[in-house]
Amino acid sequence: MSSTHDPIKANIFAAGAVLWRRSEADPADIEVALIHRPRYDDWSFPKGKIEPGETSIVAAVREVAEETGVNVRLGRHLDRITYPVPGHRKLKRVDYWAAEGIDGLFVANDEVDEVKWLPVSDAMHAVSYPMDRRVLRSFSRKPADTSTVLIVRHARAGRSARYKGDDRLRPLDKVGRTQADALAPQLLAFGATHLHSADRVRCTQTVQPLADLIGAEIRLEPGLSEEGYADDRENGRNRARRIAGKDGVRVICSQGKVIPDLLRWWADRDGIKLPPARNRKGSMWVLSLSDGVLVAADHIDSPLPTDG
Repeated sequence: MSSTHDPIKANIFAAGAVLWRRSEADPADIEVALIHRPRYDDWSFPKGKIEPGETSIVAAVREVAEETGVNVRLGRHLDRITYPVPGHRKLKRVDYWAAEGIDGLFVANDEVDEVKWLPVSDAMHAVSYPMDRRVLRSFSRKPADTSTVLIVRHARAGRSARYKGDDRLRPLDKVGRTQADALAPQLLAFGATHLHSADRVRCTQTVQPLADLIGAEIRLEPGLSEEGYADDRENGRNRARRIAGKDGVRVICSQGKVIPDLLRWWADRDGIKLPPARNRKGSMWVLSLSDGVLVAADHIDSPLPTDG
């Protein structure tokens, strides 16, 4: 995650979420879930270690489901916490996301024997650790119920200078196909439902695995290719915002000379600061909007698992 920076080197990596839902008593209010772990007799947020071959995003979704029985849709990144593990000479790093509960039912298990839903103000007093209060404060600073747009730079497609033929038709290479396959579960964790792509083969191939997975068509967006965007930036920017205003969770796959300019313009327009980002091939932005206004932008540098 390039949305946060931590100077402390960790050697245990984990992921979790602030799981939230609308209050059953008053849908205008938000409740968050706390779990009770009998082993520690504490109240905290669902989290757990990242398994080999997982990313923190996929791990967060899995851990919430395992510990609470609730399937979720991730939203904005909240915080990255690093702390020493009691009794060990190790540091654990945990990435937390906001996560809206979609469906599911809690069943007590060996790790978690109780889940309770509380208003944010009550949860702030109920959690057992100061670091959880820090995460909850981050959650409460911005609206919980945001819409999400996912902007992806196409995966690796080799060098254009070495490709003989129409560059619009240049396909993904072996690494790019691996990146595209890895992007599918990442995007699905945020609830991706609709796919848009610059009219370049390498862009459509980047989101094709997700299209196959969810049975969605890929809508071509010529104005969001490098050439189309350079010819008419205003049209490309307006098109991106129109896509963001549609229902569902939209994915836009574009190119390296489009995304940085588009994001800078969007962030300046709505008054937020972007995190540092290398904008590498296969990377993605998670944009969170409230009433059509961009309130957060998180950058995921790679869809491939790393060791931190």
